[in-house]
Amino acid sequence: MNASNIYLRQFSSSSYATSRPSLRVLRKGRLCPRRPSQQKRFSHSPADNPNFTSIVDHPPTLVKTGRKHGPGLIVLALIPITAFALGTWQVQRLDWKTKLIAKFEDRLICEPLPLPPQVNPDAISGFDYRRVYATGRLRHDQEMLIGPRIREGENGYLVITPLEREGNASTILVNRGWISKRLKRQSDRKEGIIDGEVTISGLLREPWKKNLFTPDNRPDLREFYFPDVQQMAALTGSQPVWIEETMEPDLLKVYDRDAKGIPIGRATEVNLRNSHVQYIFTWYALSLATSVMLWMVVRKPPPDIARRVRQNKEWQ
Repeated sequence: MNASNIYLRQFSSSSYATSRPSLRVLRKGRLCPRRPSQQKRFSHSPADNPNFTSIVDHPPTLVKTGRKHGPGLIVLALIPITAFALGTWQVQRLDWKTKLIAKFEDRLICEPLPLPPQVNPDAISGFDYRRVYATGRLRHDQEMLIGPRIREGENGYLVITPLEREGNASTILVNRGWISKRLKRQSDRKEGIIDGEVTISGLLREPWKKNLFTPDNRPDLREFYFPDVQQMAALTGSQPVWIEETMEPDLLKVYDRDAKGIPIGRATEVNLRNSHVQYIFTWYALSLATSVMLWMVVRKPPPDIARRVRQNKEWQ
């Protein structure tokens, strides 16, 4: 076979292979023709329309890049300002309360004064926490109990007894101290009912002001919930002068008085609450925390930051 014949056979075989449809092998080993791929062709293109305009010709106009913060931001901004103002006010209150306690403590170290026969009620505020003493006879028939009052987890009452002084001296009110609830009746505490002349040593106190949560006294039922000095004085025919009997803070004496039914007097000390330091820390901490929150809210964009655009033409 010469070279020309070989070349013709190779050419014919190659042309036959190209003219045959492509084959693909199935799983069972059979050969089948491959379907020619079909191309989708549009009948017309949008660009063929002479009136067509694209987004490049008319770009969108930016309306806004996010929603502005609402009125809640104003409320959040008022919180740190208000908390800072309250903290500053508590600083002033702390200075006032510290000076007041120091003034009362200076009065405690002074020698006790004899209570004058007639006391001007308007001048009592200038002698608040002043140690005084008075002599007279306790009117147990006009005794009043203020309660309930809790002492070391036990329920009880404060015993208020008018002290009738001799001569032209006025009758005053004496807070003798605390008794247990089980000793409410005078017959159960006979040792605490003192007859004859006695000398009471205690602190001259200014009348209290009733708060909103304390119920009103019921003098007709002999039920008292807070020391209304004016009311008790009018009920017993006394001057509105209030003395709190004091005693040494001796634990054995306290147990002995409790067992005998003798009222337990208060200690000679200033018992004014001074919690303004905690209030200062609370308000300033709240102001700092809410300031940080406000900064984070202002710095962080709103959640719907997706840009909204407006089309200036209807696309076809």
